Amino acid sequence: MQDAFTAGTAPADLPGDTALENAIIRKVAWRIMPLIMICYLFAFFDRINISFAKFALQGDLGLSDTAYGLGASLFVVGYVIFEVPSNMFLFKVGARKWIARIMISWGLATTAMVFVHTEWQFYALRFLIGAMEAGFAPGVLYYLTLWFPATFRGRITSLLFLASAFAGLIGAPVSGLILGHMEGALGIRGWHWLFMLGGLPCVALGGVVLWQLRDRIEDASWLTRCEKDILSSRIARHTPHAGGHSLLGAIKTPGFLMLALVYFLIQVGSYGLNFWAPHLIRAAGTQNPSIIGMLTAVPYICGAIAMVVVGRMSDARGERRRFVIGLLILATVGFFAAGVFSTQTTLLVVALGIMGAGVVASIPAFWALPPKLVTGAGAAAGIALINTLGQLGGIVSPVMVGRIKDVTGSTTPALYVIGGMTLLCALLLMCAMPESLSRKE
Repeated sequence: MQDAFTAGTAPADLPGDTALENAIIRKVAWRIMPLIMICYLFAFFDRINISFAKFALQGDLGLSDTAYGLGASLFVVGYVIFEVPSNMFLFKVGARKWIARIMISWGLATTAMVFVHTEWQFYALRFLIGAMEAGFAPGVLYYLTLWFPATFRGRITSLLFLASAFAGLIGAPVSGLILGHMEGALGIRGWHWLFMLGGLPCVALGGVVLWQLRDRIEDASWLTRCEKDILSSRIARHTPHAGGHSLLGAIKTPGFLMLALVYFLIQVGSYGLNFWAPHLIRAAGTQNPSIIGMLTAVPYICGAIAMVVVGRMSDARGERRRFVIGLLILATVGFFAAGVFSTQTTLLVVALGIMGAGVVASIPAFWALPPKLVTGAGAAAGIALINTLGQLGGIVSPVMVGRIKDVTGSTTPALYVIGGMTLLCALLLMCAMPESLSRKE
């Protein structure tokens, strides 16, 4: 854990200062990050469990691929509508209470999927789940800016998103096992078990968040006065003095809306991987749910490795944008390769691994960029707005892929389209961003 949090500290610090800062960061990280990571793991599992329930759910409800894609996207519609208001409430009432509320409400809504019997109930509940979860990811990202200096945020953000990789790594095989071995247990359908086991733990975790987290450094009884002062000063040192300190100020900041477009394109790729990877593996010839679950874990394993490596390298160099560009080019290669090898399981899984390394790792790498532009209330609402506009990619991607498959009978053309979008995303970061995003920390 020491290496994960403290390797590659800023060379400008004096040796004594560096050792003391490292010790404080380790203390804070051990206190906050395990719980945050577990919560984020369940949040991401909530995103991908619908992909494993796809075949059984379509069979029970009589859904076409387009209808399934629409229902999957309605989660994002609810999320997008309530994202910015949710984070504005978080800024007012404090992260601890609001994150706990989000966890409890979305856990209950996810569990309620067991009561879905019609297509319209499926649509309504997916919208509700998205509305209840709105604000969680940007709220957590904002919360981390209150506790960790900029020189550590690459590693810390990568560690957070490592939980999303573990959701795929652990959740994919577990989902396959649940669907394969719990079908009919206690008279309950396998996909019902999937949603119950994904939702009920979130309710308990909400209570733990309320008890464990603190809103400010000043509220941390487990830090000494000296440690609080040092940590606060380190965070203030790297806080940008330019840029928006309100939502309107954030929107007016050069490059802010372009970052939202970049995140939109990243999310098109991310949802393309999350919702359709099991289908691609099945279409290539693998029918066993347990094996599909294990093979679906491959892109998340590769993504986890890439996250850790890129997070440490970007912190050591104090440079973020070039790493995001490289990861997006890698994702482009993966999408095109998956289209070329769509009928060859072994090569398809290799392509998914490349895709996962690029897409999964690009998300935490990206989130080191917005704090370079905005701060304060502008950071809370601005990060939420970027996430909101970006999440529109989660509406476009499932519906687009489902529609292309219904029309052409194949997902291959959609893979090429998504690959083109990730390439465009890399070009935008390379050519259309303000120089402040290239500033070393």
